[in-house]
Amino acid sequence: MWKEIYKSKLIAIEEAVAKIKSGDDVIVAQCASEPQGCMAKFHLVKDKVENVRVFSVLTLKPYDFYMKPEMKGHFELCSWFHAPGSREALKAGAGTVTYVPNMLHRAALDRIHAKKPAIFFGTCTPVDSKGFVSLSLGITYEKDVIEAADSVVLEVNENLPRTFGDTHLHVSGVDYFVEYTHEAPTLPEPKPTETDLAIGNYIAELVPDEATIQLGIGGIPNAAALALKEKKNLGVHTEMIVDSMMELYEQGVITNKKKALYKDKFICTFAMGSRKLYDWLDDNMAVEFKRGRWVNDPCVIRQNSKMVSINTCLMVDLTGQVASEAIGTRQYSGTGGQTDTAVGSVEGLDGQGKSLIACYSTAKNGAISTICPVLPEGTAVTLHRSNVDHIVTEHGIAYMRGRTVRERAHNLIAAAHPDFRGELKEKAKKLGYL
Repeated sequence: MWKEIYKSKLIAIEEAVAKIKSGDDVIVAQCASEPQGCMAKFHLVKDKVENVRVFSVLTLKPYDFYMKPEMKGHFELCSWFHAPGSREALKAGAGTVTYVPNMLHRAALDRIHAKKPAIFFGTCTPVDSKGFVSLSLGITYEKDVIEAADSVVLEVNENLPRTFGDTHLHVSGVDYFVEYTHEAPTLPEPKPTETDLAIGNYIAELVPDEATIQLGIGGIPNAAALALKEKKNLGVHTEMIVDSMMELYEQGVITNKKKALYKDKFICTFAMGSRKLYDWLDDNMAVEFKRGRWVNDPCVIRQNSKMVSINTCLMVDLTGQVASEAIGTRQYSGTGGQTDTAVGSVEGLDGQGKSLIACYSTAKNGAISTICPVLPEGTAVTLHRSNVDHIVTEHGIAYMRGRTVRERAHNLIAAAHPDFRGELKEKAKKLGYL
């Protein structure tokens, strides 16, 4: 029965893209779940549509529909979190990209509240013997949008792993399928620098045995994972599953045995990393993918035991305001789940939660201090200073929770690069902080 249903819904990519109409709000799956076959052809309907908005997180490729200036007025990429392509298009002033302020756990529901999505484009595994596909590498907002959109198009990719949790979807719940097999998008393994390793060692000091961790991707988180190898019985409740978590599991560091919430399980909302990670995730019952509105809800995160969230930022001012997504009016990335996880962690019901914000002490090859007296004009504050717990640089840990402005300024200056401490102290005095 399901085979006939699937066959009746199978169309060509060009047919799927042609279903986009003027004025549509289109939402596409994010990161490794990105429907690359369809998105590569959105631009082909340019002359037939106007004012189409495409919502996405971390768009991996510089697709023509938003990179080419002639797409203005026809397509606009509305990004929840910028990536290299959208940053480039913004810098070029093409007028085809904008940013959507959001907290990740509310991104889907807030968007649906603003306007019902017309079409969702995503990816899935081939259909199993029971008539189900797996949404595979991500359901941060995808499942919620699938249930709300007027129509749903899924690219079937045989190279995607079958994952468990809330990722299953019956063929009857999909309007159209297209088949597009390609290698699932991967990320190169970041090689930690000496600075990364120094920060990672400070982070490890703050992570107790049996902690439940949230860990991102990049040089600093990877270095933190290396520094956690001597820990015991760590658990994972995270927005994103990355290679370092798989490696710590294989080394016996992560066991998930001491978690207060979903004991014995990795909990995540999406994954991206190496092919090895995807193979490990395939049919892995120890990993459960759940909707971002649940995984990243601070009220859920606070139920974990010894919850420690580890995030990064671009700059922090001397009162503790954290800027992780923009400098001045230039949007670099997005809020993502940083505020979700930081707030949820420090509000841990067991009173042992921690939020760690890691930051290089300098930027532009050491020319400027990332710990600054005040944030540049127009800079968005990602994490309010009232929610800041620890700031970690390669020069130390600045303890922030419950501290006065004077204590905060003193602690941050101590964690700043030595070349800038004198200048920061003088400016702090002028501002009345010291």
